[in-house]
Amino acid sequence: MPHPELINHNKQFPKGVIDIGKGCWAAVGFAASNVHMIEGNASVTIIDTSESLSAAQNILAEFRKLTTKPIARIIYTHAHRDHISGAQVFHDGSQDIIASHKFTSDLVKSDKNSSTPLQALKKRAEAQFGMGLNSKERINLGCGPGDRPMEGLGQGFIKPTYLIEEDMDYDLDGVFARFIHAPGETEDHMVVWLPEKEILFSGDNWYHTFPNLYAIRGTTYRDFGKWADSLKLLADLNPEILVPGHTLPQFGKERIRELLETTREMIIFLMEKTAQGLNAGIPLDDIVAEIELPEHLAIKPWLKEHYGKLSWSARAYATGLLGWYDGNPTNLGTIRTAERARLMAELAGDLENLWNKAQSTENLQWKLELCDCLIALGEPAKKLKADTMRIFAEAEINATARNSYLWGANKLDPKD
Repeated sequence: MPHPELINHNKQFPKGVIDIGKGCWAAVGFAASNVHMIEGNASVTIIDTSESLSAAQNILAEFRKLTTKPIARIIYTHAHRDHISGAQVFHDGSQDIIASHKFTSDLVKSDKNSSTPLQALKKRAEAQFGMGLNSKERINLGCGPGDRPMEGLGQGFIKPTYLIEEDMDYDLDGVFARFIHAPGETEDHMVVWLPEKEILFSGDNWYHTFPNLYAIRGTTYRDFGKWADSLKLLADLNPEILVPGHTLPQFGKERIRELLETTREMIIFLMEKTAQGLNAGIPLDDIVAEIELPEHLAIKPWLKEHYGKLSWSARAYATGLLGWYDGNPTNLGTIRTAERARLMAELAGDLENLWNKAQSTENLQWKLELCDCLIALGEPAKKLKADTMRIFAEAEINATARNSYLWGANKLDPKD
């Protein structure tokens, strides 16, 4: 049985177009990310375009029930693929596509001759998002619904035609807007602020779950300090309506300020606690294993670890700032996986004892690690590892961890 809190998190992705008032709408639950529409005098503006052509087509059909005004422009809040891959559906060849001048993405680059480990990234992304899992296995993505149309996934991207160098005011056909650079989940993040309507389109700098400070699909370091600064910038705008790139819109100045400020407080706590541990010479594994949010933050529903995770983020912060070396000279050298496994078996006494330990231990993390040793030695431990990962998955509140456990288990021990 999946974790009930992860199941309950599906309430953040009810499929439909939400009228957020003042001529603005948010399409939620159609795809991993949201798409937004702003109505001007004679045209509309689209903010972000979803992850696939099929999702974008479904969203546009719903938008067309509200207005037949032509689309005048498309705005990308940032370059993650789930926000830019439906552009061809909304674009007729005449509109500007607006983005930050820092627009770039590890998932957009496709040069097969590049030294970038694109195949590793693709494989890990498939695991994180549970590609190939059925609807009972993939409860959601943490940031969006698990079940959604996949036709044309990642295929509809169009390059920006107009890049924003500095924060600037912009006329969205009678709707006064300001484009504001706000690095956070990505360096190229640009939010759209409608000061007269007091509506803020925040991209992925805030959503109703623990932020993805580190994505287990693999990512370069996301600057935690800049992200915290951007959350203060957004809070200081004092919006009446907050429209995120994932999960439901939020309403009310007091509530929105609390959402943004407590998320910022969490990031600062994480940075400070990790730094304190490193400065005290505490091994990173121990910092990661022991870090916990203070109670007043841990109880916030929007900081539940459905997408990002505190322990992963602590590790990412440490390695992002200091690199892989942890200060322990032992780790300047290394032992190959198979040799380490052989030494582990030797330490256990023999292979039979190593098997006995793997099968009998109640520590599931240790069981997985012992299974890895057995597999490295050519032993048939894949099913034991798969069964253990499935146990982990059922207890997980984190969607990306659950998906990765189940994806990995199904690769080792395919189900009929």
